[in-house]
Amino acid sequence: MSHAKHPSVLKFEGLITEMDRIIVEYPLMKRMTLLCLIADGHLLLESVPGLGKTLTVDALTGAVENSSSHAFQMTPDMKPGDILGGLVFNPKTGLFEVRKGPIVGKNFVIADEINRTTPKTLSALLRAMQERYVVIGDEVFELEEPFLVLATQNPIEQEGTFPLPEALLDRFAVKIRMTYISKKSEIELLRRVQIHGRKAKDMVKKVITKADILEARAGVADVATNTTDAIREYIVDLTRATRPEDSSFSKILDANGKPFNDVIQVGASPRCEIWTLHMAAAQAFLSGRTHIIPDDVKFVFPHALRHRIVPSQRARLGAFDIEAYLTTVMDQVKVISDK
Repeated sequence: MSHAKHPSVLKFEGLITEMDRIIVEYPLMKRMTLLCLIADGHLLLESVPGLGKTLTVDALTGAVENSSSHAFQMTPDMKPGDILGGLVFNPKTGLFEVRKGPIVGKNFVIADEINRTTPKTLSALLRAMQERYVVIGDEVFELEEPFLVLATQNPIEQEGTFPLPEALLDRFAVKIRMTYISKKSEIELLRRVQIHGRKAKDMVKKVITKADILEARAGVADVATNTTDAIREYIVDLTRATRPEDSSFSKILDANGKPFNDVIQVGASPRCEIWTLHMAAAQAFLSGRTHIIPDDVKFVFPHALRHRIVPSQRARLGAFDIEAYLTTVMDQVKVISDK
């Protein structure tokens, strides 16, 4: 199998270089953003404010030719029309006119603190993310391609927030957690004072086109299509091991040698398997390979799983360590080798 890099892969390496210009550290966040971009998925970030999420979208917008972005600060009084648009009455004509929402015509969107808006508004956004079009009156508006939503969730401050239904979270390809960077990197951040704020986009060079992204998506789709049955089975085994009703669930043991019977209430859906496959294909593609290897699956699976399992009430009250659980599943599910 060929290891020659696709012509556009070098351009994506250049995109990472441009992101590095204005974003200090966070290699996983940058990698996952690119994987979502070429796998046609969306990214959910759990972090406290001020860790560079807006800069990430600024970097993408600055590095991708003719691209545009919009940032939403999600609030309880936000309505679906504030995002998607709607019909507005014109008193001069006596007619209702179409007003397109800010999501229409944008490539990159930040939905900041998504758990601060109502489920109705969030559902409208996530539906548009999934279906890639908006209906206003009798008109249908296709969303731009490429289209990427980067949503954020504050894990600390819960006052004035709404619970996020698992079915809505399932729309995100992956979820990652961002913590504070090292002291050395924070000092470096202060050295780059000129990149802070609205001038960040101006510090990034145009290194990639929308056509490059769509071409890469086609390459990722080819990698996913040509996946071996052994890799498919490995992905399915990992996912089924998180479901309490599956026989493989009881074989996953905690540090005390006990199964997680009273810990997991609902395991991962088939969408976890689908996004693990596509994100692993994207990882293989950016690594210059035309096939997925187990390490690709191991790299993306925890992030595809993190927001798709529901801990039991007992686990939540006992400060359930989901990161330890993710590691345990990865360690104990056997890798299936190609025959």
